[in-house]
Amino acid sequence: MKTLLICSGGLDSITLAYKISKERTLAGLLSFDYGQRHKKELGYAAQAADDLDVPHYISDISGIGKMLSGSALTDDLDVPDGHYAEETMKITVVPNRNAIMLSIAYGIASAKQLGAVAAAFHGGDHFIYPDCRPEFVESFAAMQNLALDGYADIELFTPFVTWSKADIVREGDGIAVPFEKSWSCYKGGDIHCGRCGTCVERIEAFELAGVKDPTGYEDREFWKEKVG
Repeated sequence: MKTLLICSGGLDSITLAYKISKERTLAGLLSFDYGQRHKKELGYAAQAADDLDVPHYISDISGIGKMLSGSALTDDLDVPDGHYAEETMKITVVPNRNAIMLSIAYGIASAKQLGAVAAAFHGGDHFIYPDCRPEFVESFAAMQNLALDGYADIELFTPFVTWSKADIVREGDGIAVPFEKSWSCYKGGDIHCGRCGTCVERIEAFELAGVKDPTGYEDREFWKEKVG
């Protein structure tokens, strides 16, 4: 099954890239520049594509991103510290981001006659990101089947959608994913901050999985007070 993966450069999508490369045919990685402040993640996606010897496509939708205002990921707003299970993290939502990205990915997959589009949505995102939930995945796939009826039959491959982040780390550890070659932090500094929601979730996942975390953090201890 030739599969196009939406790859941010984060731990989840990098792990899925390696999983697909072992279990399917990885046709390429598709990343998006939507004006995100942590744009350095795109370099990690490019490195993964190079390591896996597949094409890396970058779609520039920064013009659209400018209109999706109100998110700390795109606007001049402070990225909150804490855990994803906190209400304050809703400021990191970019409205309809995944639906926009998936629509583009499906168009590319159809044009290239590929069999699947993959995304690394996972269970830890369900609290604040409605476009990462199983209901969204099922509905979006059904919509695309109608949109491409008679032109293409493309699977939406989201194997992590009910998994925890720790499950993903265990999976990645089992297939020798180079976790140090992934970027999670929303603040985009020289190293991971250790305090934003995605950093806290990353540290917690390695701890729960019992896997050594190769990531450098500015604050390695903050997560403990947030997960109790």
